[in-house]
Amino acid sequence: MIKLMRNAAHDYPWLLKSIMGILAVAFVITMGWWGFGEQQGNAVANVGDLTVSRDDFRRAYEFLYRSYKEKGGGELKDETFKELVVDQLVDNRLWVLAAREMGITVSETDLHDMIVQIPDFQKNGAFDPDLYQRLLAANHWKPAAFEAMQMQEILAGKARMVVRNAVTLTPAEVAEGQILMMRPQGPDPKQAIAAKDRVLQDMLLQKQQRALQAYQEALKNKVPITIHRELL
Repeated sequence: MIKLMRNAAHDYPWLLKSIMGILAVAFVITMGWWGFGEQQGNAVANVGDLTVSRDDFRRAYEFLYRSYKEKGGGELKDETFKELVVDQLVDNRLWVLAAREMGITVSETDLHDMIVQIPDFQKNGAFDPDLYQRLLAANHWKPAAFEAMQMQEILAGKARMVVRNAVTLTPAEVAEGQILMMRPQGPDPKQAIAAKDRVLQDMLLQKQQRALQAYQEALKNKVPITIHRELL
């Protein structure tokens, strides 16, 4: 699966960026809370004691595929797309489990701040409670169920943040970055200054991404995961 993701990153860079970015929206508008506790027999994937239901997968697949096409995405094998979608859903469940282990909690303030920032619930740049209620009702959501699911999303995000924030550049890496900053960065002085300012930031970001990937792989090695590909 890692090979598949790497190949997709090379062959379909826009797709992977979209999946990472759009998946949150898919959870917001098109997915059900019941996927976290649905009966095992109706699961596309089991991740520890959490599941990815067929409804979870179907809605995410349809939403992502539609978004991909609307943004002008080219031809992509259906099997490849299905693999990418289910992998991201499984990864989300893994980070929810990680949050549990870390003892992470979600406050009502955390939940409120997340919901009011969702563009779909905003009108003229501000959160609209009536629009929120109407949109949930149109998608067969009850606010309590939607908000419970959003708490899970916050948990996963906080777990990622804990891992990310634990990563720093070593003195040797900082020295390496400072050497890179001294190299010519192009003829435009403003662009050269901006490029130099980004050197250490980019190095830290890359190291953080590697740490997240390593932590996620460790979770996969520890948590029982079963994907029922015949249901995809």
